[in-house]
Amino acid sequence: MHFKHPEILYFLFLLIVPILVHLFQLRRFKKEYFTNVRFLKALSIQTRKSSKIKKWLLLTCRLLLLTCIIIAFAQPFFESKDSKNANNELYIILDNSFSMQAKGKKGELLKRAVQELLEETPENVNFSLLTNSENYWNTDIKSVRSALQNLKYSATPFQLDNITAKIKAHKSAFKKDIVIITDAVGLDKKQLKNSDATDSPLFIIPKAEQKNNVSIDSVFINKTLENFHEISVQISGYGDDFNPIPISLYNENKLIAKTIVTLDTKKKNLNFTIPKQSFHGYFSIVDNGLSYDNTLYFSISKTKKNNIISIGEPAKSNFLSRIYTSEEFNFNNYTLSALDYNKLEEQNTIILNELDEIPQALATTLKSFVEKGGNLIVIPSAISSITNMNSFMSNFGNLKFNSLENKEKLITKINFNHPIFNSVFENKVTNFQYPKTKSSFVLSSSSPAALSYEDQSVFLTSIANSVSAVAVFAAPINTENSNFQQSPLIVPTFYKMAMNNQNNGVNALTIGNNYPHLTEASLNKDAILTVKGLDEQFIPIQQILNNKVKMTFNDYPEQAGNFSIYNKKEWIENISFNYNRTESDLASANDNILSDYKTIESIPSLFDSLQTDRTDNQIWKWFVIFALLFLITEMAIIRFVK
Repeated sequence: MHFKHPEILYFLFLLIVPILVHLFQLRRFKKEYFTNVRFLKALSIQTRKSSKIKKWLLLTCRLLLLTCIIIAFAQPFFESKDSKNANNELYIILDNSFSMQAKGKKGELLKRAVQELLEETPENVNFSLLTNSENYWNTDIKSVRSALQNLKYSATPFQLDNITAKIKAHKSAFKKDIVIITDAVGLDKKQLKNSDATDSPLFIIPKAEQKNNVSIDSVFINKTLENFHEISVQISGYGDDFNPIPISLYNENKLIAKTIVTLDTKKKNLNFTIPKQSFHGYFSIVDNGLSYDNTLYFSISKTKKNNIISIGEPAKSNFLSRIYTSEEFNFNNYTLSALDYNKLEEQNTIILNELDEIPQALATTLKSFVEKGGNLIVIPSAISSITNMNSFMSNFGNLKFNSLENKEKLITKINFNHPIFNSVFENKVTNFQYPKTKSSFVLSSSSPAALSYEDQSVFLTSIANSVSAVAVFAAPINTENSNFQQSPLIVPTFYKMAMNNQNNGVNALTIGNNYPHLTEASLNKDAILTVKGLDEQFIPIQQILNNKVKMTFNDYPEQAGNFSIYNKKEWIENISFNYNRTESDLASANDNILSDYKTIESIPSLFDSLQTDRTDNQIWKWFVIFALLFLITEMAIIRFVK
């Protein structure tokens, strides 16, 4: 037992006072003789023995009464079993990612967690509340009540390590209690690395009752016909036994197509045909799972011809004119001597087609061209100077030409994950007719190869930055040195290299993906582009690059939807944003990795546990009760004991 005011216990020495008073008040019985007792009142007969007992009982009661009063004022208590953490600071991490839309026994997981926090959090408890997108430091439930009631689902996926890093950076003299409320969807061991056991992390894992979910993942142009686009939409099903799902296609909020899809596989593609013109709409489905991934917004811009220049001998560029047709491209070929440098900035893609040497003036111009968002394709000549080529390539990254090998080699490996071949092939081809080269340079590069020889050396690689790419071949591809021009790979390879970062396809960006977006617009230096939606508008980070504007959106917009880019009141381009689909698979809840951490069933049990384990057991009230009992006992003895 401990005392809050132990100095009061010194008053116990005062108990000697009633003892001394009692001793001095002891009297002997005297005999009195009366001649006539007729005039005396009737008196109670009291024996010497009963009188002593009564006085000792009264002394005992008074001593106990005073003792209880003194001890009560000293405020005795039993120390709690977790008293050393009684002054810990409380941090509550609330996962408000889209997976928390799932329904549990008592409704949506997030809404139920918010309701329990509002109802069960004591008003006198100070804490810090952190969500995926908001931080409320050193607050209480009254102060954050409104914020909790209006808490929205965040497009930012739940990243526990990032949030715990914020808490660690919040310096304090006290230890920390970290309470994490999450469904554990997408949680992995790497995110737990910042959860220090000394900070007592506690997990509350709300469980979803419904694990089935259907999402719209992506949309792309499958085929381009004369007057129509055939677009494909990919739908994914997570779980088992799906009912037929209705899917609708809208353009400018106008329904243009609707069908029913049966998910007999985990992923399914549906094709729709739309007119070959600007499109600004969305796909929508209805299912019983999460709602955030039931809509996919996208835009298709009116097709613009790309400007492409090939620099080299006309005879070696004939194959390029057959790839870059006049329907989609403005293609021209110039010899080095006839090249107009002023036209280079107007191009989308420039091809150096087997130049023996690259002049310094051209190298400087091309460096600026790539930095401003232009694409460059380099095809070496068999007699190219290695020193000259390496000096030129040093402007773009870590790539070097080494010795020329005069031996025939087969091109046998396609990197299907490389940006050049991503989404090009429906199936991974392994038995194609291998093209070959008779002589080739040995390339050393830190960038992954798009095409490789049978000896794993590089045939085609690409140095990419945020706005452009430089594609480099290891060998000349003229008909004398290679049959690559006759290979089925020639068309998709050169088409994708030229179309890198171009917006002639489907425009459907992901919120939170900081990959830059290029918009074709000729602006003055003081111009600022604004992105406007139905309920939201913002100004992105932007950089003017010749006839393009590089924009980075970071975590904007906050809500998915169809937007438009404006220069003041002038419309520039339509653009669409969607939420990241990383939260769609509810079966990816990894609560099993939390076996080394303490878990609590619910928010009410959290505060009950903290109250029980960290609150001292105050017992001074019992001594007050005992004092009253001894007072009553004393009064009873005086009245009834003879």
